[in-house]
Amino acid sequence: MKDSMNNLLGVVLSIFPLALWAASAVEYDVSFNNAVHHEAQITVTWRDIGDEPLQIRMSRSSPGRYAIHEFAKNVYRVTAHDGRGMPLTFTRPSPYQWDIAGHDGTVTVSYTLYADRAGGTYSGIDLTHAHLNIPATFMWARGFDERPIEVTFNPVDESWKVATQLVPTDDPYVFTAPDLQYFMDSPVELSDFSERSWQLSSNGKTYTIRLVVHHDGIEADVDVYLEMAKKVVDAQVEIFGELPDFDYGTYTFIADYLPYVAGDGMEHRNSTIIVSTQSLHQADFEQQLSTLSHEFFHAWNAERIRPHRLEPFNFEQANLSLNLWFMEGFTSYYGPLAIRRAGESTIKQYAETIARAINTVSFSPGRSFASSQGMSTQAPFVDSATSIDPVNFANTFISYYTYGAAIGLALDLTLRDRFDGVTLDSLMRQVWLVHGKTELPYTTDDLREALSQVTGNQRFADDFFASYITGQELPDYESLLANAGLLLRKANGGEASVGRVRLNFEGREALITNNTLIGSPLYEAGLDRGDQILALDRLHIESQGHWDDAVQRYQPGDTATIRYLQRGIERAAEIRFEEDQQLEVVSYESADREVSEAQFAFRRSWLGTDSVK
Repeated sequence: MKDSMNNLLGVVLSIFPLALWAASAVEYDVSFNNAVHHEAQITVTWRDIGDEPLQIRMSRSSPGRYAIHEFAKNVYRVTAHDGRGMPLTFTRPSPYQWDIAGHDGTVTVSYTLYADRAGGTYSGIDLTHAHLNIPATFMWARGFDERPIEVTFNPVDESWKVATQLVPTDDPYVFTAPDLQYFMDSPVELSDFSERSWQLSSNGKTYTIRLVVHHDGIEADVDVYLEMAKKVVDAQVEIFGELPDFDYGTYTFIADYLPYVAGDGMEHRNSTIIVSTQSLHQADFEQQLSTLSHEFFHAWNAERIRPHRLEPFNFEQANLSLNLWFMEGFTSYYGPLAIRRAGESTIKQYAETIARAINTVSFSPGRSFASSQGMSTQAPFVDSATSIDPVNFANTFISYYTYGAAIGLALDLTLRDRFDGVTLDSLMRQVWLVHGKTELPYTTDDLREALSQVTGNQRFADDFFASYITGQELPDYESLLANAGLLLRKANGGEASVGRVRLNFEGREALITNNTLIGSPLYEAGLDRGDQILALDRLHIESQGHWDDAVQRYQPGDTATIRYLQRGIERAAEIRFEEDQQLEVVSYESADREVSEAQFAFRRSWLGTDSVK
């Protein structure tokens, strides 16, 4: 009898995690009675909390974001009661914290949330949906990170369904999470969305992949999107050789294609958010598929292959990592590559994508200020961070997304050229096996060691990291691309340029709206953001057409007098035109060059079987 009871207990504990038995769940209840004015009413209850003051917080950061976001600013009408329903008072030691003492071991807090920015970081509520990013929506309490969580949603309309990676229950509006970290990483979409799903097998398990789309189009639009998504998912599974072991057997793409949302994409452990202001039937599918591909790659490279400084994620401050060049940058390399391998983009389209990254790292002054690793540390200042004072990032910063993608391209092509049978795919699989499947957070040294392992060459790994990760050297993209029969050349050779500049002609002459770049003709002539260009020699500048026509009259090396208004003072300076440095990548075929069999084989191995179009 005793053995039978022990067996029964074992079965029960296998179904209900031990945490559910050891501690009372934190309970949330969410309603949307004033959705028309973008409000939610939220109640949360903590039980069995002892007699210490309860420290309640709103997050200041959100998974997948690295900058501070003050979510507490949209919380008001806060009240608290104890387990008998008696009102409790609280203090505010900071703008994002409420401390409650004198309770009886139970505290229930109610508050109103204002939310009108549906995207990857914030929440959005109206009569068509409730799009909830958890850190932007829910209070939580310090010291209760391991408590299980139960949340009940009360929809505005009975047509609303729920899409989330939270754990479902028998009630379609009640979900659970095993702990705070998982809860905070689990966005929710409540709406009358369209849904598709398919199954994939990996390592003896079958997983369901869901595509949930809240949009204003027709069902056929979703079907087209679905077929493209399937191909991209398959291409990424081939890179790693297997799917991640999704915790509850399901991965969900949650997409909103509506004019009143905020464009964004954000990865999560078993789901992702894709948001666009375009209608699905009007969407640029290449762009939207790019977001889907990027975010799904994060299911491996971010959610399970994690930098040690981001594990666990800190919701009270900005999160800093030295390795966003790998986590975000290599993902940015693989997103378009998976689309190409899936046959959903052409060689020309893919060439244009990598050309943009090459141009950025080749000509941005930022590369002289910091390495790709150094750029990763700037994330808290640039990752949707808000500030009102101007910055000089045009000169001092290169996005770790772009920088890392350019390094990923160089490393992939170098490995394919120098090491038989070794590619960047080999490196990603090695990192996956050591740090992804085991979920052992990695350091920069771990990545260097993985490169040494797949190449069998420690010196190569050390030199590559010294040159391009901690160093600021520029790879020889021209030679690397030539191995695949791709030509890197100047797009506008022989044409004059004053450097990259954006001009605004609304109501005034040629207002420079961007910081001029260090070393460019405009910069050397003394012009900067906010200056108004009046004339080039005798040519008055009153429209974009005037400006383009004026510049085209000159040759590289020519000089001209540029007149401009700077802080209310009219000035003149000599400007020397340079040759337009913009690069493009084209196939040898389109440049009337012969492609060898070796180049075709290299290209097919890299970009997929159909490597001509």
